[in-house]
Amino acid sequence: MRISAMGDVAMTVPVLRAFSKQYPKVKITVISRPFFKPFFDGIPNLDFFAFDAKERHKGFFGLLRLFSDLKKLNIDAFADLHNVLRSKIIRTLFALSGKKTAFTDKGRIEKKALTSAENKVFKPLKTMFERHAETFQNLGFPINLENPSFPEKGILTEEILKITGEKNQKWIGIAPFAQYDSKVYPLDLMQKVIADLSKTDCKIFLFGGGNKEIEVLDSLSKNKENIINIAGKIKFTEELNLISNLDVMLSIDSGNAHIAAMLGVKVITLWGATHPFAGFSPFDQPLENALVADREKFPKLPTSVYGNKKVEGYEEAMRTILPRTIVEKLKA
Repeated sequence: MRISAMGDVAMTVPVLRAFSKQYPKVKITVISRPFFKPFFDGIPNLDFFAFDAKERHKGFFGLLRLFSDLKKLNIDAFADLHNVLRSKIIRTLFALSGKKTAFTDKGRIEKKALTSAENKVFKPLKTMFERHAETFQNLGFPINLENPSFPEKGILTEEILKITGEKNQKWIGIAPFAQYDSKVYPLDLMQKVIADLSKTDCKIFLFGGGNKEIEVLDSLSKNKENIINIAGKIKFTEELNLISNLDVMLSIDSGNAHIAAMLGVKVITLWGATHPFAGFSPFDQPLENALVADREKFPKLPTSVYGNKKVEGYEEAMRTILPRTIVEKLKA
């Protein structure tokens, strides 16, 4: 069970893909929101159970209905990959019914030490992938995450090709937005990155969602033939197929980075208030692909695990990641 958020759900995919490969006779049922179902398409022995947050499974009595629905599936063990109140209730009900349960330890104490302004303990923590793997180990299913396999590149349908054109050059994806401003690379610097990349032999696709983001992306792609704003133009499943065909994705610390990584695409990430040491670096990506703000100038970094905390005087931290550094890393 992992209900949200998009990036966190995407981070379960490589673990479940490894599980399916290493335990082909074990059936997995993923409980999550319907929107995330395409993430798990193509994984053998995996069924998807849609969590209906708005009606059937809403509120406490809705969770009782959810447990009743799940009991009909003859589940033998329950892995709580979310470890929040709703999943804890379901986990407890399974435990009381005699089923084996386990949950993901999010390492809150270590993360608090990593982001503390005083007595900071600056060291890499376990990744969320390792933490999820431990959850399955506690259920009796140790998982090896080395030498991972990834799905085949998605099919570029006619609908996609009408927008993208045929692939005859390098394709770069750029996802410049996040839920919190402290994780977002300054727009004027991102414009410089895009302008420099547009002069090379590549095609650039901009990803985002919502009217405000689409408006910004339209301004970034205006009057540039090799820059295409994808936001709002294709279905989510088609967007996944497009991302799987990218040569590289440039993303801040957000869901698009994890989506690209779960599809086996190289990912360059930009980090402001957050840091890859917290365990949220995209799957199977080397640390040198994570470009971080200058800690000599901003020694309190990271100031937040999720980017939801603002520290006075640290608003400009991401400006220490220079556009030319990003462009050179993408070229490399």
